Amino acid sequence: MSSAVLTNAEGREAAFCHNRQEAKNETETVKGKQPEASSKEQSGSQTGGRKPVNIHKHNRKNEKARLESRITSGMSYSVSEKEYDKKLAQELEDRYERYRKILKDLTLMSDSFMRAVLKNPKCTEEVLRIILNKNQIQVIDQRLQADYKNLQGRSAILDCVAVDREHNLYNVEIQQKREGASPKRARYHSGLLDMNLLEPREAYQKLPNSYVIFITETDALGYHLPIYHISRKIQENGRDFPDCAHIIYVDSKNQEDTALGRLMHDFHCKAPEEMYNPVLRQQVYRFKNTKEGVTFMCREMDKIYRDGERNGQKIGQKIGQERGEKIGQERGEKIGQKRGEKIGRERGEKIGKKQGVKSEQRRIVTSLKRKGKTMDEIAYLTGIHETVVRKLLG
Repeated sequence: MSSAVLTNAEGREAAFCHNRQEAKNETETVKGKQPEASSKEQSGSQTGGRKPVNIHKHNRKNEKARLESRITSGMSYSVSEKEYDKKLAQELEDRYERYRKILKDLTLMSDSFMRAVLKNPKCTEEVLRIILNKNQIQVIDQRLQADYKNLQGRSAILDCVAVDREHNLYNVEIQQKREGASPKRARYHSGLLDMNLLEPREAYQKLPNSYVIFITETDALGYHLPIYHISRKIQENGRDFPDCAHIIYVDSKNQEDTALGRLMHDFHCKAPEEMYNPVLRQQVYRFKNTKEGVTFMCREMDKIYRDGERNGQKIGQKIGQERGEKIGQERGEKIGQKRGEKIGRERGEKIGKKQGVKSEQRRIVTSLKRKGKTMDEIAYLTGIHETVVRKLLG
């Protein structure tokens, strides 16, 4: 993408990723030809009329609003605006060049790259089929970076949530850090899936089979196994507890000569030519070796860059506000203390003067009284009103 192409309105649109046609092209680039039938239409008689699992019911984003853009074509620009557009286009191209270099080293273990690859449901199918050893799995719906919340508002961003033709529910997570794949986090993810499925008064029996799958950089559980299948059991007789909730851990470092080992090998490949799985290899090749795929990945990374920038601004603003409030409170206390001391001194001086005058008057009046002077005489000699003289004498 040259800077000459990204000038004026096009540069502005590309810089902010608001052009409708670009958004449409992004979707077509990744999805290719996908089946248009909905999950309800595809459920078929195989499921016995079971209600489809709706993974878009909660926290649905307004896709129309996201794709709405400010169309600036046809506007006349001043010289300064043209220079601004040219500068934006150059900045975007410079960022894209950095992204192209980064893209060469990305693998399926990279969160942003895996997210792009899984936008093709066929790739999600391949991963699920191999991990679960079920070749009949057919993904009919999925959400990427799904935001799920509990009743208290605590949210978790799930990498990929998919539904198959049998209405089984899958959550696939890529975790490079061991602490991100703790057993309690897996339990939390499983609970979030269940919490966002049933409508009010729906029977619990309608909960589908659920699978939370963590693909980890290292052996997260530490028992040196390539894969771990976790489900509840009845301790007294060792039988399975049929809650239909499953947790699976896959160690991506274990790359034995098995279907699962070869899949984990593919997850660490930088070059698509070295990958075994043809579906994943084709998608990775598209994003790394074709012009449209590289452009799409550059846009995706730029979105992540700008999202991070916005999040950083929010965090910085919050930290700055807290620090500002603290500094302001300390300064306010100091200023208030100084002002209070000044006001206190002034009031104290006034009160002190009044009390001093009153004490002196009482001393004089008392002295004259002892010398046998009458009230009228004391008032006349001191210039103090007779009523005040009486109060001073008590």
